[in-house]
Amino acid sequence: MSKSRKHGVFAVSGDVVVLPTKQYEDVRDAITVAAALETVFKQMQIVGHRQRTIESYEYIFNQFMTVNRLQYVEDISVESIYHYLDVLEVSPRTKLIRLKSIKAVLSKFYNNSWIKDRIWAIIHIKVDKEVKEGAKESDIDKLLHLIDQTTFIGFRDAAAIKLMYKTGIRISTLGELRERHIDFDNLFLKLDGLALKNHKFLKLPIDEEVAAILKVLIKLNDGVRNHFGTGNHNVFITQNGLAMNTNKSSNCASSKQLNKYAKRYGLKNINAHAIRRAYAESLLEKGASVALISKALGHSDLAVTTQYLDLDIEEVANNLRGIF
Repeated sequence: MSKSRKHGVFAVSGDVVVLPTKQYEDVRDAITVAAALETVFKQMQIVGHRQRTIESYEYIFNQFMTVNRLQYVEDISVESIYHYLDVLEVSPRTKLIRLKSIKAVLSKFYNNSWIKDRIWAIIHIKVDKEVKEGAKESDIDKLLHLIDQTTFIGFRDAAAIKLMYKTGIRISTLGELRERHIDFDNLFLKLDGLALKNHKFLKLPIDEEVAAILKVLIKLNDGVRNHFGTGNHNVFITQNGLAMNTNKSSNCASSKQLNKYAKRYGLKNINAHAIRRAYAESLLEKGASVALISKALGHSDLAVTTQYLDLDIEEVANNLRGIF
């Protein structure tokens, strides 16, 4: 029978094993994934990440945590990432998107010294290159002709399609577009960092037709906002006078409108990305350089633009050689 170190209420049995100091410190310092995410998302907000981006990371990483029943950051392993990817019943391309989000968050864990090694760097998903074509100008013209522009929704959607095709702006930028971004005197869109994905300033020309359409739309917006008592300066608003960028489904709602029109009128390649690609392809056909098109699209890398235009690597190299 073991002897006690002390007698009475505070006696400690000799059978009790006292944790070594180092092990105790590890337990004390362990950080939960939930606490780490809260800190990371605050950091992202401070440096200017969009709320939509943060919400996307949050959704995917919480799904990753749930699948693996993770509680502490130190529990994250290569095996847990592979397990998450394995149970996902989605396409390889979607898995790649999810993996990129997981890696982005883990990189921030690493930067905060909560993870010692970049364990995720060895994980890669290969997907076949998906060649996406731009919308045909004839289909865009047909769509604009068929949309009922005597209604507010119809006119708004037609204005959005026309603006995207003439400037190549993303559908997300439509939701962020404000009246102050339009220079009607000099016929330019002056887009600041808050309106663009890459947070850089971009200046794009518009023609008089687009300017006239936007002026009519803004006037219609004033009437809608006055009727519902809403206050904003967004160029594209809902039929209830609300900004279309107030929730994470706003882009989806705009995309659904395009999908609805495509099905209704039998148009196969009408969507926001196809219209943006059509703009890029039209610039290329008119002789614009890849570098110029890249700037107009707001791409941070020429490689993205060449892939966007589906340019052959040899074609790019030969064209570059011709310059020298």
